[in-house]
Amino acid sequence: MSETVPTPSAGATSASVPARRTRVALLFGGRSGEHAVSAATAAGVLRAIDRERYDVVPVGITRDGRWVVAADEPERWEIADGRLPEVTAESGGEVVLSLTSGERTLRVLEQGRVPDVLGQVDVVFPLLHGPFGEDGTLQGLLELADVHYVGAGVLASAVGMDKHFMKLVLAGQGLPVGPYTVIRPQDWEHRRAACLGAVEALGLPVFVKPARAGSSLGITRVDDLAALPAAVEEARRHDPKVVVEAGIEGREIECAVLGGRGGRPPRASLPGEIVVDHATHAFYDFEAKYLDEAHVDLRCPADLPEHVIEEVRRLAVRTFEAVGAEGLSRVDVFVTPDEQVIVNEINTMPGFTPFSMYPRMWAASGLAYPDLVDELIQLALERPTGLR
Repeated sequence: MSETVPTPSAGATSASVPARRTRVALLFGGRSGEHAVSAATAAGVLRAIDRERYDVVPVGITRDGRWVVAADEPERWEIADGRLPEVTAESGGEVVLSLTSGERTLRVLEQGRVPDVLGQVDVVFPLLHGPFGEDGTLQGLLELADVHYVGAGVLASAVGMDKHFMKLVLAGQGLPVGPYTVIRPQDWEHRRAACLGAVEALGLPVFVKPARAGSSLGITRVDDLAALPAAVEEARRHDPKVVVEAGIEGREIECAVLGGRGGRPPRASLPGEIVVDHATHAFYDFEAKYLDEAHVDLRCPADLPEHVIEEVRRLAVRTFEAVGAEGLSRVDVFVTPDEQVIVNEINTMPGFTPFSMYPRMWAASGLAYPDLVDELIQLALERPTGLR
């Protein structure tokens, strides 16, 4: 834990420098409810990535799963004035990725035309959030294609996306997690009274969440058990499996983790804190995160005693290692009034706009956004494809 800030890569050695610039495919959009957030993340990376070093190929994924050529125009993909960006089929020609091991080629298909070759891809930066992108599905596709990619592998991505199994893994590794219960679809349909009883045993308030969603979509704070069925149904709009967590009194603290280079251990940033105006938002919901920044205070670094900061950083790295994460993750914890640190969750592909907590925490730790982008790409290129 002594190494807080990574040294930005100075580039590959002369023996390994390719004849052309490293080609990076940025994937964004996708089929989940976090489509617009993913596009906004892509806007930030498009602005920051070193164009002298990297050849950038933006590829958008529509809400129905089509891959299309996307405009290399950051302003088009930003969330601005309440407008949520969206990748559509009209954005460009359809893109396909060769699944022949070692070929790593993107081609553009347009009706009545000979396929255009976008070229061989050296590394994919999957800026996708939520199901069908952050949950191991895309990572499995890239493994099949033998392509280097940024971030966690198949299993870590799947575990990190599913709050149910995430908590099982973290608890199994001896990490402190809060009380919770899981409502599976068959239980809600046929054993609803038992589900309600399990939630009641947690005490109030509780937070009802889709098990496999992010960006606070579908989350409801419940202070009255009479409101629980409606909260469960709201969560089920995003995922048939629901997690209900006991409310924990404490400060909401986040910590950014970055994989180690050359076999060295992961590195933790200084932690940050989210302070929400509770007169406007009951918790840090989607609107507070992306549409109403005036009522949210993101503090980096968090004002915590030194020994608490070190405990947050230690548990963040342990959480990263517990799920087998790679590349990057953001670990969210609660710090209680008696200075206990309780792990809430790990996000294996956190929001990555310049204003998101993950890059802001690294900036506060001495690593600027463009250098962070470069470090993640270099980590992906260094990691072997296939089983490891």
